Amino acid sequence: MSGRDAIREDVRICVERLRIGRHSNGQLLIGLRGVGKTVLLERLLFDAEQQGAITVHLEAPEVKSLPASLALSLRVALLRMSRTQSAKDAVVRGLRALAGFVGGLKVTYGDIEVGLDYPPEPGLADCGDLELDLCALLVESGRAAQAAQTVLAIFIDELQGMPQRQLSSLLYALHRCTQYRLPVILIGAGLPPLIKKIGDAKSYAERMFEIHDIGPLSDADARSAIASPAKGAGVTIASDALDEIVEQTGAYPYFLQQWGKLAWRAASESPITSEHVRRVSSSAVDALDRHFYRFRLHRLTLLERRYLRVMAELGEGPHDPQTVAAEFGEPLEALESIHGDLITKGMLYNTLLGDAAFTVPRFHEFLKRAMPEVPMHADAA
Repeated sequence: MSGRDAIREDVRICVERLRIGRHSNGQLLIGLRGVGKTVLLERLLFDAEQQGAITVHLEAPEVKSLPASLALSLRVALLRMSRTQSAKDAVVRGLRALAGFVGGLKVTYGDIEVGLDYPPEPGLADCGDLELDLCALLVESGRAAQAAQTVLAIFIDELQGMPQRQLSSLLYALHRCTQYRLPVILIGAGLPPLIKKIGDAKSYAERMFEIHDIGPLSDADARSAIASPAKGAGVTIASDALDEIVEQTGAYPYFLQQWGKLAWRAASESPITSEHVRRVSSSAVDALDRHFYRFRLHRLTLLERRYLRVMAELGEGPHDPQTVAAEFGEPLEALESIHGDLITKGMLYNTLLGDAAFTVPRFHEFLKRAMPEVPMHADAA
């Protein structure tokens, strides 16, 4: 993966340190949409499996509750650990903890559906309190991983969407695993608001993670991301074509993929030239609008669309909310709920200085294409 090798190596070292009984922090991939966080997370999961770790990949938080996703995944993980003879007793206790966990939280989290291999052990992860039960379950799972001489690596994408109470409970459980020196690690990915959300969830969370800022690729890595696969297929891309692609895409991985794919199709023979790239640029922009941008706009209310369009008129951002309010034509206080809803929906985030910023790169350009004029009133948005 072009430009991400250093992160892969950092995570590899973390997993290995845990396997040999040493401390290692969790890992967070933070960045805007379209920078390749999900692809990188999946690659890190593959790498961890290659190291011998037992991995758990949870569904996006808006699909299932944390207890439901984790119960299903941990059962599979524990059964995999049971293949190691020395871990069998610890695995059985982990599965008993899982049975208690499911029974204790079934009423609160009705989406928990998992087959149970052993009856619960009274008093083990069954009190019905998420924080306490999740802690007991992860600790027993960590002890099983330790007995199996492996690492339990939990991968969660879109982590910023996890409800705060569930996130707080997860952090507490992970913290206890660290205190017991158990080989359990969280590797998560999310939008920039995730950093504040984790800090708000637990005061000690800032000491639990290493943060990797995932942004556009460097110029060299962006060129390599296009040129290397082409070279492997016996196709040459002219240097000026690479220049054009990098300039058009801003070196964002998802955008590079679109331009590279369409330029490849446009060229009947090698080499691919800058003329081929320019020829497909409008098609690439249209593809981004249809597959990357537009469905995000459809999730919004008319007032929310107008708020974002006003921001787009001010430029890429970030923007002071007071400036946005003045441009919108309403007092700042009247727009706070709209601003908050846009953050909840993952469209905006607040920078460290309190400014509002788009979570999607170049979203201001799309908004101007989709809504050429700034609507003056909500019913005209």
